[in-house]
Amino acid sequence: MNSGKPDPISVIIITNNEEKNIGPCLESVRWADERIVVDSFSQDRTVEKAKSMGATVFQRDWSGFADQKRFALEQASHPWILSIDADERVSDELGKGILKILSEGTSHDGFYMPRRSYFLGKWMKHGGWYPGYVLRLFRKEKASLPDVKVHEGFLVDGSTAYLKEALLHNTHPTIDQSLEKMVSRNHWMALERIKQGYKKVRWYDLVLHPAAAFSKKYFSRKGFLDGIRGFILALIDSIGKLALYMAIWDLQHKEEKEKNLKIFYQ
Repeated sequence: MNSGKPDPISVIIITNNEEKNIGPCLESVRWADERIVVDSFSQDRTVEKAKSMGATVFQRDWSGFADQKRFALEQASHPWILSIDADERVSDELGKGILKILSEGTSHDGFYMPRRSYFLGKWMKHGGWYPGYVLRLFRKEKASLPDVKVHEGFLVDGSTAYLKEALLHNTHPTIDQSLEKMVSRNHWMALERIKQGYKKVRWYDLVLHPAAAFSKKYFSRKGFLDGIRGFILALIDSIGKLALYMAIWDLQHKEEKEKNLKIFYQ
């Protein structure tokens, strides 16, 4: 048991053009001992705002989600880490829960927390969105990140537990931003699939995968219970799958074309 004084904690955040989000994000973790922002040369006032709120800011070229977070982890100087995204907020209840753990001491090395995601201002309770547990609080010495471009997540070599308090996620404030995120992620996801030697994309992949994605979100995971927003999100997920497999096909097609050209000129 600790003496009542919380163990020190570092909050790490990676950013790129997050002027609208970084202020509320940092404000939600104002109680942390250290707040680190790793920015990939934003073109807006992200860095200026972060510095004005007392955050320590590093700037480096974008190298993928996992590598940026790995760099942020290396800069942290405290034994406990809380990793959040710029569009996430630590609720007052979650903040109190974290401080309680750090004050009382724990045998666990990491903690999962439920994430409450919002779409067009409404909490999405179905479609696989909630509770959507994420591992975000952990001991620095126990943490690592796999070398992937997307769907990055910290791993903890040790005991983990689950928190009740939710992390707030304003992931899709507008439909335009949802589509922009989809395009950005699909590029990296396609590259990752190619790297892993994904099988050649056929015409039916462009039909079956989007249809399966919609069915899973809307029917299997009861997205229909979230009304019109649930339908739109399932549709966006379906469009995302279509765009992903089109991107994979395009990369495979280019690779095949380059290979044939090399053979022709040999």
